[in-house]
Amino acid sequence: MRTKLQVVSEILGDSYRSRNEHLFHCPFCNHHKKKLSVNFEKNSYKCWVCDSAGRDITRLVKLRGSYEQRQEWNEITGQVEITDFEKLFMENEVIEHEQVLDLPPEFETLTNGGWDKTSRTAIQYLYGRGITDSDILKWKIGFCRSGEFAGRVIIPSFSSKGKVSYYVARSYTGDWMRYKNPPVSRDIIFNELYVDWNRPIIIVEGAFDAIKANNAIPLLGSTLHEDTKLFQALIDSRQPVYLALDDDAKRKSNKIVKMLLSYGIDAYLIDTDGYEDVGEMSQDTFNKRQDEARLIPSSNYLLGEMFSF
Repeated sequence: MRTKLQVVSEILGDSYRSRNEHLFHCPFCNHHKKKLSVNFEKNSYKCWVCDSAGRDITRLVKLRGSYEQRQEWNEITGQVEITDFEKLFMENEVIEHEQVLDLPPEFETLTNGGWDKTSRTAIQYLYGRGITDSDILKWKIGFCRSGEFAGRVIIPSFSSKGKVSYYVARSYTGDWMRYKNPPVSRDIIFNELYVDWNRPIIIVEGAFDAIKANNAIPLLGSTLHEDTKLFQALIDSRQPVYLALDDDAKRKSNKIVKMLLSYGIDAYLIDTDGYEDVGEMSQDTFNKRQDEARLIPSSNYLLGEMFSF
């Protein structure tokens, strides 16, 4: 059986040794010198030019290696890739770990018309935000007229299995607490049921922003961490990612773009200047700005000047 070094060398080319590390040509920035440091003892890698890094060499092998190379790596490291056939027998285990919750008991749908005075107030609020009847139907939007979430429109999130995994509760009556969401984990993929992983993905901050975009996923905030379900799904999909965060979140956009580029994912920046958030844009305006989005060069990892392009 070959060694880890031999397999990685077959994927990345020859290397030279420096203390406990091996230096390869970096497949991300393609620098002419060998600047990708791989430490097999610590199971980590880092490029000293573009700053791409990882805490598991397996991910590097998975991203750059062939099927045969990945299989050999798994044999050497004792890891097992789960086949689709085996996943059928693990379905119950997956469901147990899936976050499922109930909508508020007072939830009423706004998708079927027949509105009275109270529900019409909620509808007028949505119309005022540029949300159409077809949006309300697609996103299964409702509201609560009483209870803990009284005076709030409810945008539910559905998991890939069609179960409610989260919901956003936004006040339409001017309550000082604009959002009052359920006290559960936000480590979900909002409305994963509707995401097409074979197309480019748009990342926005909130659910109302996602309504204006197409194939969009809200962060439910302005940060994205490497160990979240969403980030791992983006890496696995290998699709380009369009980032459309609020104009005041440029530093956080910087960090997210840098992480995406470090995994070889094409990242685009959508200009949000002139608007408080994507939700304020019309559908046509957003589509136009997406068409004009800037591809961030994979070699530009410092990103200090990326907003001046």
